[in-house]
Amino acid sequence: MKLDLDPDRLFPVDPATRDVARALYAGVAALPILSPHGHVDPSILQADDPFGNPAELLIRYDHYVTRLMHAAGVQLTELGIPDRLSNAPVASPREAWRTFCAHWHLYAGTASGYWLEHEFSVLFGIDRHPDAGNADALFDLIQAALTTEAFRPRALFDQFGIEVLATTDDPMDDLAVHRALVADATFSGRVLPTFRPDAYLNPAAAAFTQNVARLAEWNGTAPASYEGYIEALAGRRRYFVDHGAVSADHGVLQPLAVDLSASEAAALFARARSGSLSPAETTAFAGHMLLEMARMSVDDGLVMTVHPGVSRNHHTDTFQRFGADTGHDIPVTTTYVDPLRPLLEKYGNLPDFHLVLFAVDETVYSREVAPLAGFYPSVYIGAPWWFLDAPDAVLRFRASVTETAGFYRGSGFIDDTRAFLSIPARHDMARRLDATFLARLVREGRINEQAAERIIVDLVDALPRKVFKL
Repeated sequence: MKLDLDPDRLFPVDPATRDVARALYAGVAALPILSPHGHVDPSILQADDPFGNPAELLIRYDHYVTRLMHAAGVQLTELGIPDRLSNAPVASPREAWRTFCAHWHLYAGTASGYWLEHEFSVLFGIDRHPDAGNADALFDLIQAALTTEAFRPRALFDQFGIEVLATTDDPMDDLAVHRALVADATFSGRVLPTFRPDAYLNPAAAAFTQNVARLAEWNGTAPASYEGYIEALAGRRRYFVDHGAVSADHGVLQPLAVDLSASEAAALFARARSGSLSPAETTAFAGHMLLEMARMSVDDGLVMTVHPGVSRNHHTDTFQRFGADTGHDIPVTTTYVDPLRPLLEKYGNLPDFHLVLFAVDETVYSREVAPLAGFYPSVYIGAPWWFLDAPDAVLRFRASVTETAGFYRGSGFIDDTRAFLSIPARHDMARRLDATFLARLVREGRINEQAAERIIVDLVDALPRKVFKL
């Protein structure tokens, strides 16, 4: 089948409304990409080595892609992912690519399929949909492109028009790669670290005790000292700020803040180090530390982003054999109003504190997140994330939050991706959908076209700069 991107894709079917959307999109299509939250490895930009092969680049590390094939009965080893518990043979890159092409039909109508079509057509000039018959030819075409200077990571960074790219980093990372990029006169991009302390705050994390010890060693304090633990976390945050960080990210199952006294927290900390906390106490300590992170954000200015609502590693055997981020993370019901009240009681009305709330439970957009952002100066609505960063879900999101909170209480689009080549496709999708939503309001007489032109530019540019203090 021919692969031919419709220039009016995602625009309204009605011709008059489509004309408005087309004009709005034209005003933002070429604006720089601001990506203040994502998971691209910064070392690819420092080394600037050619990407390895099509399967490694587009399949193996993209759990959006692998999960659908796994659901269809494809073993992860057939996609080039090694089994850590056995000597099962692992498919070669070409074999993995053939398997992917043979299952390309699975992605029809999905966000992954939409992004991949954009990548195939715009980046590689591919004009045919993948299938079993053309798999080898497509592999060779993409492989040949990857050997050229135009497909080096830095060249793509410039080609994509990326102005800001944030990474996600362990609190004890020395950020040497970020320092090297700043010092490199041949690289003009802005690559920012992000403080991601989950494994240092939640006693249920597998390496919590070891992480606490690492913090204590860096800080020169005793591992048993709760005061030293808090001091070390604040110190590592300052280290990140000094290296350009603008935000701290928190991936939690539920967005819970618990206000404990210092003595109560210290007692739980001692029991956490010994591994003797009950599940309820573990939840309470993690909730207290989320509140502590908010306090520190007030002090040091880091934007606090909260990504809750995903049950990680839902299938134990898959996790043990193939590791995390291999497609078996599942959304759960999430609530914000009561669980976050202690945090908002303390800090919600402070205008310099920025709290960005994301959701994968879309029932909370109109019920909780938009009303919170519509009152508290500190609260901003995170863009549709993970399972919801898809065309129809993005339009539902806009409809859910706009009537309560308007357009100016949102974060701007967040691509939140490890898949470097998908970044322009994702941002282009968001711009087209914003144009579509605004065009409908224009045609319904709810806003005029001049206002829509201003709003769409602000959604792409001014809002992420403001919310993430860029």
